Amino acid sequence: MPKQQAEPYIVTRDLTKRYGNRAAVEGISLTIGRGEVYGFLGPNGAGKTTTLRMLLGLIRPTSGEATVLGAAPGDPAGLARVGALVESPAFYPYLSGRHNLRVLARYTGVPDGRVAAVLATVDLADRADDKFSTYSLGMKQRLGVAGALLKDPALLILDEPTNGLDPRGMADMRDLIRRLGQGDRTILLSSHLLGEIEQICDRACVIQEGRLIAEDSVEALRGPGALLVRAAPLDHAARLARDLPGVGGVTVADGALRLAVAPERAAAINAALVGAGVAVSEIRPIQDSLEAVFLHLTEDADGAGAGPGQEGGR
Repeated sequence: MPKQQAEPYIVTRDLTKRYGNRAAVEGISLTIGRGEVYGFLGPNGAGKTTTLRMLLGLIRPTSGEATVLGAAPGDPAGLARVGALVESPAFYPYLSGRHNLRVLARYTGVPDGRVAAVLATVDLADRADDKFSTYSLGMKQRLGVAGALLKDPALLILDEPTNGLDPRGMADMRDLIRRLGQGDRTILLSSHLLGEIEQICDRACVIQEGRLIAEDSVEALRGPGALLVRAAPLDHAARLARDLPGVGGVTVADGALRLAVAPERAAAINAALVGAGVAVSEIRPIQDSLEAVFLHLTEDADGAGAGPGQEGGR
């Protein structure tokens, strides 16, 4: 069963949060299924954290509705199966990582035996007895994820988990999230980093100034792909390419052609151009990055007047 068609773990309908006349989130409708790794993508101030706080029952929506694991946000029955890391993790600096998790486990009614398991999961077993204050930022973030995993949650909500990390820490966190997203667990990952969403998520939505402006699989958001062709003479190659079957459009940039056509047509197009006397030096499939798609979508939303207000934070 495709993941997006699985049992919904999160459903929102016109979820809205206003502060006076300012809309932090406006009319968000989402359905996120069991087993998905779902990306919540938007710039800082787009309304991502406000939405996550509403899903966790930390703040109440102004209007609209939501269910999380079949319960209202903040309902104990739903929260028992939810783990979350929203903004930066907060632990006692003078306690070790292990003791911090034991405190959290006792508070949430989780057996102490889970502490060792989650420390191993986030690769902190060898530093478990060191004080939290001695941890690097990446280790602190991983301990925060460990805390979110204590209940072995069906739904894991992570808000900007790589924020502030160096490249090595970001790579380690991405690897961890990929491992955690295997099986039936659903992960809702909020991020303003396009590469993070592109490398980890099955589906994603783009939020801008509190409004949902796009939602689809990551592959679908990136588009169907195209072919890059370097050939001479370039003008002649462009005229020929425009008349080839299946080519939806031809653009010329940086001394090469970009053909809007299925990459599987590369061999046939190469043969047609060479047969017409064109010297082809390169032909390869290309696809828009999620970054290019994001910039295009957000520029369109800005031009259409996507919304009057912005969230003060994230």
